[in-house]
Amino acid sequence: MTHIEETQTPVAPSLGEATRVWLKIGLLSFGGPAAQIALMHKEIVEGRAWLSEQQYLNALSFCMLLPGPEAMQLATYVGWRLHGTLGGLIAGLLFVLPGAFVIMALATIYSLFGNVPLVDALFYGIKAAVLVIVVEALRRVSKKALSTWLHWAIAGMAFVGIFFLSVPYPLIVAFAALLGWFVAVEETTKVEDKLVSVSFKRTLSTGAIWLAVWAAPFILLAVFGANDILLQVGAFFSQLAVVTFGGAYAVLAYMAQDVVVDFGWLTAGEMVDALGLAETTPGPLILVTQFVGFLAGFQGGGFWLGFLAAIVALWMTFAPCFLWIFTGAPYIDWVSDQPRLRSALKAITAAVVGVILNLSLWFALHVLFSEVQQERFGLVTLWNPNLASIEWLAFALLGLSAFMAFWLHWDIIRVLAIASVAGCTVHLLL
Repeated sequence: MTHIEETQTPVAPSLGEATRVWLKIGLLSFGGPAAQIALMHKEIVEGRAWLSEQQYLNALSFCMLLPGPEAMQLATYVGWRLHGTLGGLIAGLLFVLPGAFVIMALATIYSLFGNVPLVDALFYGIKAAVLVIVVEALRRVSKKALSTWLHWAIAGMAFVGIFFLSVPYPLIVAFAALLGWFVAVEETTKVEDKLVSVSFKRTLSTGAIWLAVWAAPFILLAVFGANDILLQVGAFFSQLAVVTFGGAYAVLAYMAQDVVVDFGWLTAGEMVDALGLAETTPGPLILVTQFVGFLAGFQGGGFWLGFLAAIVALWMTFAPCFLWIFTGAPYIDWVSDQPRLRSALKAITAAVVGVILNLSLWFALHVLFSEVQQERFGLVTLWNPNLASIEWLAFALLGLSAFMAFWLHWDIIRVLAIASVAGCTVHLLL
């Protein structure tokens, strides 16, 4: 038996055929980055042999080095490799837009009718299920990331830094990356030098063009004196796009407390609802930024300001992905063979474990207790729940969701649906 799949030359499709496949992937991309990456592998490598296994893995490793949603960036890279910049744009946009349309509709409904008892009851169960989903993400990421004592130490320091000391997430990422870079173990075998297929001058030109594309809307908003909410949303999500290494849950961990505590755009409950909606729609989980932007604008000026703020959040979140991919794509094979970069990535991933643990505890406190006070003692921050405000129904739904997810191994959408119906039923009867 010959291993044809390992040796055959990748077959380039037509642009039309590729576009149909990208639309299919965009419509079916439920379940978070792991499921989305597996879906693309099935469609692109196994089903159509458009990329070889090694090309796909190299691209995935590169995308994991980047800030932002790795699955969307991987799709953009494959589209670029097959059909250049146009192919990359089509692949990236079709990966995002179906979910973005759904999120925009759901955010509108939520903003207009979110205070209806039936809607509140439906989201009561979703909050408990989302907490289980975050814990599952913590378990999955830690299993892969914490392979040495150093990685455990980095995760612990990251948790203490962000939960108790309020250290900014960008500093945690920078510290982890530097530590990983300097403690990298040198390869015992010589690594073959890979040739880069583009000049450095062209790289600078490509980077400058896409940096301008990313920044132009924000500059126009500032020049024409746009509403302060739009400027705040644009500035915040631009910063988010640069520093959020480690996937969607790292983004949430950095974003959640800032938008609730610092900006006051959402309540803690609304932030959990946002994640629940993102979990049940196609596309990247980071589309939760669109929901946050909409609610920030809606509360500041109604529907149209919410709509514009959602568009700004979308642009500032996803435009940088095209900058990273189109600028860095020619270097992917070279980057994949650099041990120090790989070590820095592993250290960042270890830090993300601590950051997601912070998110898990923060969500748990706000889901399971109706009153949580933030207290500061010098440099130390503590979150103190009022034990008398415990939500026993939320505890019960948390147990039900954990049983479905960890014991029965049901998929995310099924767990969310059952928890939502159960929460609604009990909540309305009480």
